[in-house]
Amino acid sequence: MTNIDYTNFPRAGIIRRLASWLYDTLVAIAVYMVAGAISFLVFGFLFDHGIIANKGFEHAFDLKSSSYIYSLLVDGFAWFWVGYFFIFFWVKSGQTIGMKAWRLRVQNQDGSLMDKSTALKRLLPTLLGLGNLWLLVNRQQKLSLQDKFTNTEVVVLSNTANRGR
Repeated sequence: MTNIDYTNFPRAGIIRRLASWLYDTLVAIAVYMVAGAISFLVFGFLFDHGIIANKGFEHAFDLKSSSYIYSLLVDGFAWFWVGYFFIFFWVKSGQTIGMKAWRLRVQNQDGSLMDKSTALKRLLPTLLGLGNLWLLVNRQQKLSLQDKFTNTEVVVLSNTANRGR
């Protein structure tokens, strides 16, 4: 395997980023649905077996809907896994599934992969992908809001570099 210098690739523009975002959104929805189903199944099991007091509700869904704490726990579990999906792939290879399909790589500006702390910091200003709209203002540097806050960048890889990982 060849040693690739990731500092020489051009930064990605808004069209390619949004295409990747759309692809990753579909995967994130699937992750959310699976994690949400698991968390609600556990919550329902605890409710049905009396481990969680029913507080006069007949169904677990009604109890969850009426309680901010239970809603936060059940829904928060699902959102945690969506966030973990992005952080895991950014740290491991710099590419989510959508980024791989569009030959994009997120990296530190020196070409190295992000650490978990930087990935978490990047996740927050991403604003569900809306941080990429900053590229409309910052066209020359091609840095999104999350790129600016974390000193990262998204580059377009060559076919060879994208395949070789």
